[in-house]
Amino acid sequence: MDFFSLLSQVVRRSVLRRFEPGIWIITSIRLLTSAGFSICLPFLALYLYQERDVPMALVGAIILAGGLCAAVSQTLGGVLSDRLGRRRLLLAALGVSVILYLALSILIGFSAEIWAIAVTYIAGRAVLMTIQPTVSAMVADLSPEKRLTEAYGLLRVGGNVGWAAGPALGGYLATFVSYGWLFGVAALATAVAFLLVLLLVRESYHGEGDRVGFRSVLSVATNRTFVAFTGLSLLTFLGMAHLGSTLSVFTVDRIGFSTAQYGLLLTVNGLLVVLFQYPVARGIDWLGKSRSLIIGSLLYGLGYLCFGWIGSFGWALGAIAIVTAAEIVFAPTTLSVVNDLSPYGWRGRYMGFFGLSQTMGISLGPLLGGVLLDAFPHDPPFIWGTIAAVSFLAGIGFHRWDVFRRARSA
Repeated sequence: MDFFSLLSQVVRRSVLRRFEPGIWIITSIRLLTSAGFSICLPFLALYLYQERDVPMALVGAIILAGGLCAAVSQTLGGVLSDRLGRRRLLLAALGVSVILYLALSILIGFSAEIWAIAVTYIAGRAVLMTIQPTVSAMVADLSPEKRLTEAYGLLRVGGNVGWAAGPALGGYLATFVSYGWLFGVAALATAVAFLLVLLLVRESYHGEGDRVGFRSVLSVATNRTFVAFTGLSLLTFLGMAHLGSTLSVFTVDRIGFSTAQYGLLLTVNGLLVVLFQYPVARGIDWLGKSRSLIIGSLLYGLGYLCFGWIGSFGWALGAIAIVTAAEIVFAPTTLSVVNDLSPYGWRGRYMGFFGLSQTMGISLGPLLGGVLLDAFPHDPPFIWGTIAAVSFLAGIGFHRWDVFRRARSA
């Protein structure tokens, strides 16, 4: 038996059989939606800044507006997934996302007014983000609790396969086609995800139904431990956001990398997650969830601090590797902690409320980065040192949160 046959048998026995088919289908859907998103939207900042001469501060404000609307829609998505069911919400969100991707493709192709592009982008992001709490809740519905962190690790592997393929394809296509075509490709990937849900996904939750009210999401805020956790997560996500916005303009416009090189940085990020996310996720329970949150936040700070002294593409790859290590440790742990803190039947609402921290952080990040890029065009250490300080602060905060949580438990 050769090496590859042995490796194939090991994968089938140790990974494929650990999860039921529904988990694998959801992972495939995450792969397609991530690929669609990363093919086009990370390059939107470049399009607006380079081809339409929009100031970076305004680009950041547009992304922030999209994030604010997405934060609201993500919270409502969690409520609706508990009320209407996971499958029905996925079908609606994916179907509308296809339409909005196509609309953006046409608007950019015809150089429409900036406000029209901005409004359509904001609407598209809001609709797409309703998927996040729904998918996370479905994984919790289908996975045994002792394997939940592993399942979220697997989900992230699927998402990052798409994240690795998307920027590489988008960067390649952007060299010889207009930006508008990238949104057409994103629409195609999202349409395939819609068909997978329609044909293969079964409803995973049969709970309270019509008894779930929209005001019930406010009850989540009474859980002080959970609210503190979401606030600290927001700080870490504030750092995470710069990969798809600040870094694109910084590396291409300020450092002189090509668009393809920037796409390669994101591809390396995705490939590293694909290779190491699942093994690390299996070991997080041994490391401890609180410790993983602290380590992940500190690694984010260290990685972004390195960007302040980029002298070559190789140095940028090293910085990306550190940021990716932070992502691998931090991201699946957060979803597992949310599940630990949420009562049964409230998973969608807790996932939606937690999505506020993720979406707000990812939305505020580009605004912060845009302001720093405009204010300090020749001072990279100050730009990235400020961004890194936020992640370091989150790491200290998670340490205090763990002490507080243990005291309450005692």
